[in-house]
Amino acid sequence: MSYAIIRNANYKMGQLSYVYRHNERKNTNYSNKEIHKNSSIKNYSIKGINTSYQKAFQMIKEKYHLKGQIKKVSNVMCELIITSDKDFFKRIGEEETKRYFKSAYDFVANYNQLGEEFIVSAKVHHDETTPHMHIVFIPVVHTIDKKGKAINKIACSEFWKGRESYRILQDRFYQYVTENGFELERGNTKDNEHIPIEKLKKITNFEVQEMFKESNHLETEVITNDIETLKENYKRVVGKYNTIAKRYTKIKNIVDETMDKAEKVQEENRELRRENSKLEKEIDTLKDFIDKTFECVHLLFDFSLQSLKNIARNFWESMKSK
Repeated sequence: MSYAIIRNANYKMGQLSYVYRHNERKNTNYSNKEIHKNSSIKNYSIKGINTSYQKAFQMIKEKYHLKGQIKKVSNVMCELIITSDKDFFKRIGEEETKRYFKSAYDFVANYNQLGEEFIVSAKVHHDETTPHMHIVFIPVVHTIDKKGKAINKIACSEFWKGRESYRILQDRFYQYVTENGFELERGNTKDNEHIPIEKLKKITNFEVQEMFKESNHLETEVITNDIETLKENYKRVVGKYNTIAKRYTKIKNIVDETMDKAEKVQEENRELRRENSKLEKEIDTLKDFIDKTFECVHLLFDFSLQSLKNIARNFWESMKSK
């Protein structure tokens, strides 16, 4: 049985150029041998883009007056990679494959009330071993400001809020595509497990999930006056640079994602401490209120204070035993 596969990645502003060049096939050379450049003509856009992701971000931000404080470490765009295995696409054929990716696009446009206007690009790749789609979007949440005014805000941490956000994405995507007539499996939901990354790499083989190999040799200066030799060496150096740049981006993404998760956990801990402090104050207030109530009853009705406390304690014990 084939799986409904959807994977998320978050990007900071400095990472967008690498994602753009890969998704929109702007690179001259690719380290992934599964990319067949002659087949890139089969790639198509469900939502195209005629500028870079950075410029598109600024244009959309200004057009829709998006709020949110953007820092150097802020995640400003997200990417969903949607696919299944090769046999699934072979089995359903070309037209149903198009419908699968269009259905997935509609799912993303409405997920968490995002809105299609905040999708930057949706590119389907057919020039690798397995068809897949890259959907890049700005994580916009629709909320209200301190004055009660409705605003649209760029907030990745709020868009993917909570530890269960990824599981919820998987569940809803699986439900959506199966309701649209595609026979796919969700994976092991019993233990809240997902398809292991190693298995996913074997299923899909697309570049963003491949590990880059270490270079075996250091660069040495080429001393020659031969133009052709210099040209070939230039091409080789550019190719190696592209490989190293992609490897750096991949490692940086992992580090940034780990740091982002750590920040979320720290914020959750701070929030729990704030809630505990608030509850402790409320408990102290209630205790004070109860003591004053006992004192008032004692004075008004000349009833023993200790007897009142005993009655209250016995009542509480009887309620707990029910």
